[in-house]
Amino acid sequence: MPSDCAQARADLPVGLVGCGRWGRHIVRDLVALGCHVTVVARSEASRQRAAEAGAVALVDRLSALPAVAGVVVATPTSTHAAVVQALLSREVPLFVEKPLTCDEESAAAIVAAAGERVFVMHKWWYHPGVQELARIAASGELGAVQGLRMQHLSWGQPHDDVDVLWILAPHGLSIAQAVLRELPALRGAVAEVNPAGAVTHCYAWFGAQPYLSLEVSANSPERRRWFALSCAQGVAVLADGYASSVTVHRPTGDGLDMASEDRPLSAELPLLRELAWFVDHLRGGPPPPTDAAAGLAVVRAVAAIRRAAGVAP
Repeated sequence: MPSDCAQARADLPVGLVGCGRWGRHIVRDLVALGCHVTVVARSEASRQRAAEAGAVALVDRLSALPAVAGVVVATPTSTHAAVVQALLSREVPLFVEKPLTCDEESAAAIVAAAGERVFVMHKWWYHPGVQELARIAASGELGAVQGLRMQHLSWGQPHDDVDVLWILAPHGLSIAQAVLRELPALRGAVAEVNPAGAVTHCYAWFGAQPYLSLEVSANSPERRRWFALSCAQGVAVLADGYASSVTVHRPTGDGLDMASEDRPLSAELPLLRELAWFVDHLRGGPPPPTDAAAGLAVVRAVAAIRRAAGVAP
């Protein structure tokens, strides 16, 4: 993980396409990392958010975006494919909010055309707690990995262009890529669908040894972000996205009791961590690990879940 981005020279020109509720945080962090941010924003609300967050220039269309070192794409999911394709001719690195696209064909076309300079903003991959789970899995300190269990539960659909599977499942799948190093093969999935045909709740399971279980919901009265790495000699749990530690539980005595150990985590937010990596790359550092090929694997996995659950793409 790059460590000196905030101290690097300022005024790196970076573009941001889209500035919704999440985009304003992207502008804020890019500015904190020493970037000169130009935002492509069409609505007055988006333009106001961008200006308040520190953007130095606003334009209303992609063709008006000046020369930049790289571009962050934070438009609605259903527009990712068209926006990325329109930006490829600039031949600069692109950082695209998850998922890469919402269909396999367009995601594969992007990888084929420019996979070496397109990266996906899977913020959970960069989460300090997820990275600690990945370290535990790789180290073998709790024995062989048996599986990874995850829940991303909320109430309500926050986007009107895609449903909860495209919104929340990519989070869990990117976590699996970080912790298990690859996505196991899908074994099955079940889903709840509302009268409009949108998925509101889904449970999917993958692999065997190790396995992956993933539950996502926009129909849960309880908001829950919970991740458990099960190993032969214990379980490591990240209890929430804002948890200050990963807790490691080991059996004691006859196995009916357990000893628990909290491992403190950095308080640095995942969005800042992933943007720092991208900005460092624009300044000559290594590329972000969440590349377009990994993004394509996530898109294919979501599409496979939808097919297995018998719901429309």
